[in-house]
Amino acid sequence: MRPQNQVARDRLEAELRKSPRSSAAGLAERLSISLPTLLRILREQEDRVLRAGSASRTRYALRRPLRGSSRPIPLFRVDSHGRGHEAGVFDLVEPEGSLLDLAGLGWPVDAEHRDGWWAGLPYPLHDMRPQGFLGRSFARRHAADLEASPDPEKWHDDQIVLALSRYGADCAGNLILGEAAYTRWMDTVAKAEAPHPERGLEARYLEWAQQVASQGVAESSAAGEFPKFTASREHPGAATPHVIVKFSGGDDSATVRRWSDLLICEHLALECLARATALPVAASRILQAGGRTFLEVERFDRHGPHGRGELISLASLDAALLGSPQNDWPRVAARIANELKLAAPGMEAAIRLTWWYGKLIANSDMHPGNLSFTFAAAPGVAPVHASQSPGRPKIDLPPTGGGAARRDVTGVQLIPAPVYDMLPMHYAPLAGGEVPPREFNPALPLPSERADWHTACAAALDFWHSVAIEPRISKPFRALARANHDGLAEVRERV
Repeated sequence: MRPQNQVARDRLEAELRKSPRSSAAGLAERLSISLPTLLRILREQEDRVLRAGSASRTRYALRRPLRGSSRPIPLFRVDSHGRGHEAGVFDLVEPEGSLLDLAGLGWPVDAEHRDGWWAGLPYPLHDMRPQGFLGRSFARRHAADLEASPDPEKWHDDQIVLALSRYGADCAGNLILGEAAYTRWMDTVAKAEAPHPERGLEARYLEWAQQVASQGVAESSAAGEFPKFTASREHPGAATPHVIVKFSGGDDSATVRRWSDLLICEHLALECLARATALPVAASRILQAGGRTFLEVERFDRHGPHGRGELISLASLDAALLGSPQNDWPRVAARIANELKLAAPGMEAAIRLTWWYGKLIANSDMHPGNLSFTFAAAPGVAPVHASQSPGRPKIDLPPTGGGAARRDVTGVQLIPAPVYDMLPMHYAPLAGGEVPPREFNPALPLPSERADWHTACAAALDFWHSVAIEPRISKPFRALARANHDGLAEVRERV
């Protein structure tokens, strides 16, 4: 004898697949059964049926298998002291989308996502996914195992989740998805070798660069286009041994010389900005060996030997919560403050100053992936996590828009992360290696922007002067920097 309401049981999955995130009342009506009967059937199917939201917002969906497994995927968080914590559970949803309670983790969300439903992947996973030079190297290495393209930009959501859950032990930020990836991280901690000492570091970097250049070996997914690798090294006074190391080629071609110049410029740009303003910048230094130039940048999402901190790129935050039609940092920052109400005091002012500085040092590559945030509980709001990253830099700039700190329903305030990837990319070689001459025409401010422009201009003039006298930079580029300094100084007198 068939169980009572078996027809409804048989139709449940089809209805959820057709109409994910259904309410109980809507499901009961479509299945022609009473609400109590539906709730009883849903309890019977709880291994396949997802539920999220409270009271009238409660919705149901079907769990989407990943490589034949319908088990939920655990999410872990590594705190600033290097301790791992269970942070939540991630699920894929039929026929598309996912479920992860980011609000419960203390991450900023809007009303649409407060119950954890996402049309695609939750935005932190987009920052964690393989991308840039290291991401492409990772994809080439693991493409066969993942049954994915060697180009990670072509991966669909399931392939990203599979890659992160198997190999994502060293992603940007402090989250680790899946038991296999978390086990990899624990093994790394347990077997961690001591950071490489200062003595002999240049030779070791040269060895690693040659290995990366010849084999594409990479295990991290930090974004970017310069050839690079990650490393752990000793350095007096460093906040963490963990660094990302960008490097140039080893020959004496015009293309390689230009990339070498730009790596040194990136280091000088960060130094000059830190010297002229209160903005936090990524710690960096230049090493040279075997004809190669190495730019070593400390990872500000790492604390000490094993600790980590959260990180959100403007690109992923904007895509998930705003959908801005432009990549202009100050405009998007204003929307974050005014529409999402997530800005810490001084956030907008800090971003405006960083933006103008980039414009005045000929940085033509200020895309939304090159600006990131940390976050903290708003004043009077208890943090979700007991252990937050210590020593977050304070942006010592005047707040805008009336001065009062504002807060979202999540109780979170976004704080600009240290400035990084700041260099005169206007002068980068073309894709084919050609180094064409280019003019630099400094961007000019509106009257309301004049104060920020002049502050940034002072730092930019220091930058161009520093480049012009830096002996490790090629003579042609030093001459170019001298001309840019003089030209910008003349412009400043008229602004």
